[in-house]
Amino acid sequence: MYFYCGKDRLDMTIPLAEQLRPTRLEDYIGQEHLVGEGAILNKAIHSGEIPSMILWGPPGVGKTTLAYIISQQLQKPFYTLSAVNSGVKEVREVIALAKKSSDSPFLFIDEIHRFSKSQQDALLGAVEKGIVTFIGATTENPSFEVISPLLSRCQIYILKPLEEKHLLKLLQSGKEYLEKNLNISIQLVETDAILRISGGDARKLLNALELIVSVEQKQGNKILINNTNTLQIIQQNLAMYDKTGDMHYDVISAFIKSIRGSDPNAAVYWLARMVEAGEDPLFIARRMLILASEDIGNANPNALLLANNCFQAVNVIGYPECGLILSQTAIYLACSVKSNASYMAIQNAHNAIRETGDLPVPLPIRNAPTKLMKDIGYHKDYKYAHDFENNFVELEFLPDKISGRKFYNPQKNAREEELRARLKALWKKKYGY
Repeated sequence: MYFYCGKDRLDMTIPLAEQLRPTRLEDYIGQEHLVGEGAILNKAIHSGEIPSMILWGPPGVGKTTLAYIISQQLQKPFYTLSAVNSGVKEVREVIALAKKSSDSPFLFIDEIHRFSKSQQDALLGAVEKGIVTFIGATTENPSFEVISPLLSRCQIYILKPLEEKHLLKLLQSGKEYLEKNLNISIQLVETDAILRISGGDARKLLNALELIVSVEQKQGNKILINNTNTLQIIQQNLAMYDKTGDMHYDVISAFIKSIRGSDPNAAVYWLARMVEAGEDPLFIARRMLILASEDIGNANPNALLLANNCFQAVNVIGYPECGLILSQTAIYLACSVKSNASYMAIQNAHNAIRETGDLPVPLPIRNAPTKLMKDIGYHKDYKYAHDFENNFVELEFLPDKISGRKFYNPQKNAREEELRARLKALWKKKYGY
């Protein structure tokens, strides 16, 4: 479902985080690298030239708030969809409404990483033609979760976890607001615990404050907040504290880190927590599929095959039977030897491209479909590897400027040591294997 905000803000009085949501850029807390004076988004907002964008960052750092402030600053209609409960039909409905508008309305989609390829495809035409200015929010790496055509039409802005100074400012705002509206007195004796459990998440921080006040208010109108009562109240009322569902991100993080850390017992525990909570099994399987390549890679190529089969099986079977398949895969991945060499290799290659730009392809390995291309040297001196012993011939495949640059560095495990030995035998001293 979506709602239309138009020029006026909706009256959303619950929870506290919504009551304190700012509507002006001047009141926005954090993300100075984006919205501070002279920063890129600050300039864009004040110029009125807002590109379609994806806001990438952890929960509770202000992605939704920033999107809404942008719409308010520019006084344009603002449509919102949640990828959790919207589909192609809702996207098309919003686009149809946007076509009737004289402006290019904002279309904000929260958790865009949960949209399927077909759902994301439905946005492309409207974004490309400027029918809507798209703003997506995601906690996941958009490089993995957003389709390339949509990604290429958007600017990516990374939001950082809130710092202690930001959280303290929010805490003070929440304290003053509650004191004024509830006619109470709140004394922040200690803040270490409440800051720690918020994990840099503004929503969690304000949820915690609201919960503590609601519990302590039963004892009187003078409320003291310290580390002891904070931890006690939050622990006893965990479900209420995490009412926005952000524990979803904490548990999947614990699950992935347990597998990466080779602890099958912790991995299956966190998996059971997600299954009990009704987590989308495809989300779990997709994260294991990514991990199989990122954290295991060529140290055990079978891990990727098993994770992919798990994803396909879960897609066909669903709960409750797929729980066993998820368990088998999680345990296998946790027990597997680990390597992030493939992940680091592509990161190193990306860094080299940013450093050196688009270097020319060496002439011998260029495509030469025409006589003219052959005449000017394309494909000249290329040697077909299969014509040589061991199906290998030494040839320069990298641009001259980065010749000999090593991106892939095999790690110390049995399978990758075999790869290292082969590469060393083939390339001798060139890459330093």
